[in-house]
Amino acid sequence: MKRFTLTWGSHRLILGPRTLIMGVLNITPDSFSDGGRFGTVEKAVTQAEKLVGDGADIIDIGGESTRPFADPVSADEEIRRVVPVIERVAERLQVPISIDTTKAEVARQALKAGACMVNDISAMRMDPSIGAIAAKAGVPMILMHMQGTPKTMQKTPCYDDLMEEIIGFLKDAMDRALAAGVTRDRIIIDPGIGFGKTYEHNLILINRLSTLKTLDAPILVGPSRKAFIRHTLKKSHQDDLAPSHPDVAIGTQAVVAGAILNGAHLVRVHDVAQTHVTVKMIDAIRREAP
Repeated sequence: MKRFTLTWGSHRLILGPRTLIMGVLNITPDSFSDGGRFGTVEKAVTQAEKLVGDGADIIDIGGESTRPFADPVSADEEIRRVVPVIERVAERLQVPISIDTTKAEVARQALKAGACMVNDISAMRMDPSIGAIAAKAGVPMILMHMQGTPKTMQKTPCYDDLMEEIIGFLKDAMDRALAAGVTRDRIIIDPGIGFGKTYEHNLILINRLSTLKTLDAPILVGPSRKAFIRHTLKKSHQDDLAPSHPDVAIGTQAVVAGAILNGAHLVRVHDVAQTHVTVKMIDAIRREAP
């Protein structure tokens, strides 16, 4: 696996020898898995401390649900949700904080509060000026593939060539980020598991993740508790499993392992403690590969 080094401010992340873990912290009432659980600053900060204690290298904080068919919220509401949490977490913890948003003003306020990465699931399509915000701050930017928007992405996902179209989309996104001033050594790509993908698309994407290496950028994968895992593991003629079902936690770790073996440099998850064990084992296996 190719090694990448991201250096900015007081932070330095080495990607490749060890898979890094991004812990999810949703400050939302309606996220598909943990909506409403961390709605107060105190609960959110406690969870951030737990994630880091369990082994998270990065904390990804978001104030807008991006589950399928979710309604958007205003920038003011996102800022109200995330900024007080980011301020407190930045005071207490040394790990990088990523702001999960598609809005330039939310990113600007989050970076001012102590965040130091921008995770844009729209890859600058919803608010093109977000790239300039990341560039001016000199922080890494995560660019994700998504077909449509969270409101529409799961209506009728369709591709002529799944991997070719994802690669083309991400290449264009990288070009937009570079044009906005983000340096190439601070770009991370994410193929967007569950974002405008069918059950089969997600399985193919994990299986063929290594094809993204042609983009020569660190790869982030976020499979945690996603619907394709819940669908795969359900019993015949039953509804998909709930995100909290124990089998979904095990299934998530199986996908994490597959993603790492196929080239993921970072994984974004809710269950950091379990993922830390998976990462340690899979990285050990990778290091012994010829």
